[in-house]
Amino acid sequence: MATKRLPHAVEELCEAGLSVYARAVSEGRIHRSEAGAVPCLVELGLLRSDLDDRQWLRPGSLPAPHDGCAGHLPASEAAAAGSSITVLDGISRINSAIDRAMKDVRDEFLAVQPGGTRPPETLAEVFPRDQALLTRGCRMRTLYQHTTRHSLPVLAYFEQLDGDIEARTLDEVTDRLFVFDRTVAFVPASKDRSIALELRHPALVEYFATTFWRLWRLATPMWPQAAPQPSEGGITTRQRAIAGLLVEGLTDAEIADRLGMNIRTARVHIAKLAATLGSHSRAQLGFLIARSGLLNQQG
Repeated sequence: MATKRLPHAVEELCEAGLSVYARAVSEGRIHRSEAGAVPCLVELGLLRSDLDDRQWLRPGSLPAPHDGCAGHLPASEAAAAGSSITVLDGISRINSAIDRAMKDVRDEFLAVQPGGTRPPETLAEVFPRDQALLTRGCRMRTLYQHTTRHSLPVLAYFEQLDGDIEARTLDEVTDRLFVFDRTVAFVPASKDRSIALELRHPALVEYFATTFWRLWRLATPMWPQAAPQPSEGGITTRQRAIAGLLVEGLTDAEIADRLGMNIRTARVHIAKLAATLGSHSRAQLGFLIARSGLLNQQG
């Protein structure tokens, strides 16, 4: 019969857990199978997935060695465990870390949210923490893709929030990014977003914050006042973005993914672009785009 394990804190680690953790620190990593008997090490963030090979685990940071298990490790090993880059393995651990960072914000929260829209249930879940941040007097700036401008759930979410909040949009944005007070940043570390990196290295956090503000200056205001997206010669900014991706040779599905829209919407835009340029085939459309000088125009 398997032994039932009760939740416990870092300070209550058993000798087996301390032994496995100490070996991971000493060797730099440990195979996941060798840590199977002490799953609490992963649950507490003391062992984290190796991004290069998910079969291996690397040691995470220990809390300050006041009266916890760090006291059981040599000082050199405890120090080696510390890192300005923390691997967060699992959605629950990622959300918990972000929630803690949100509660500590005193000035600014910057976010990049790719994709065309966000589910109403997700927005309802994050609303309390976002409003709490704004109520403390912090400012919130968010970058979306242009498709979000037509998302009723997102617009309704902004209407409910009260505080210093603005949003802008671009055709394409980076992958998801959160920056809090230029002190800590979060970025995904796997395609399914089940692993994330918590970054506290000043140079890295500053780099991400600077990238955000450079994109912000290029973006079109969406909230609280939406700026119109210009159309030149019957070609919208969205169609111009699609034209560039068509010339790159991307498929309809790849274009839809890059611009945060569904494939049917992408094909509607492609058809309108083809009609405007008088194209009757995909190959001809690419030729006409190049000949028109469309991609040299400023959107």
